[in-house]
Amino acid sequence: MSRTVEILPDVSSIAQKAAAIYINAAQQAVRERGVFRVAMAGGSTPKALHAMLTAEPFRSQLPWDKMQIFFGDERHVPPDHADSNYRMVNETFISKTPIKPEQVFRIKAELQDTEKAALDYEQTLRGQFALKPGELPRFDLILQGMGNEGHTLSLFPGTTALRDNGRLVVRTWVGKLYTERITCTAPVANNSAAVLFMIAGADKAPALKAVLEGPFEPEQLPSQLIKPVNGNLFFLVDSAAGGMLSKARSGSI
Repeated sequence: MSRTVEILPDVSSIAQKAAAIYINAAQQAVRERGVFRVAMAGGSTPKALHAMLTAEPFRSQLPWDKMQIFFGDERHVPPDHADSNYRMVNETFISKTPIKPEQVFRIKAELQDTEKAALDYEQTLRGQFALKPGELPRFDLILQGMGNEGHTLSLFPGTTALRDNGRLVVRTWVGKLYTERITCTAPVANNSAAVLFMIAGADKAPALKAVLEGPFEPEQLPSQLIKPVNGNLFFLVDSAAGGMLSKARSGSI
């Protein structure tokens, strides 16, 4: 695994760097296999990335007809709900591109039964990646954020979703938010060719320092679980989020 931590001035700088990583991953995947499979993320920081990818000079560099859009996790809401990760990605990215509906694979989080939603998405992954029993999907790129308590995807501290039970996708009860979510598991993220964290804001600084420089305690800090087995791990953070890191400077550490 190769890990890069880059401290950048602001969210716009994060988006610029992320766009270059996104395009590189897309072009390499299409050269090698003819398709680019990416898992998108919700949250506010990816919006700046979406704005860059859908505009020039980046727009014309993406192989739109050879892309498949997946999701790392989803809130237990309908796809048109304000909290829906799909809705955010659709409004700020998919709807502004030539991507067709059949290229998009969303989590059906509107289902009352979140276990069924998780199993359905697991079957979607198994089908699209033509997986044999015991195999994991390999995303070319998975985008992730981090909460101020160290969660990523919908892998929250102390939840059952942190356990490796052989599942690709699980439902998870998040007590502090009094809600259920559906999330890909850590082994799925760790089988990706590249994992890209985008993290901004001073409220993330203590957790980020703990994740990168503290003891390995993933029950408290689930982001520590993300260690690609055979891939690249990128942390792109703004100066506020990276302010507590012992090597707080621009460049790789």
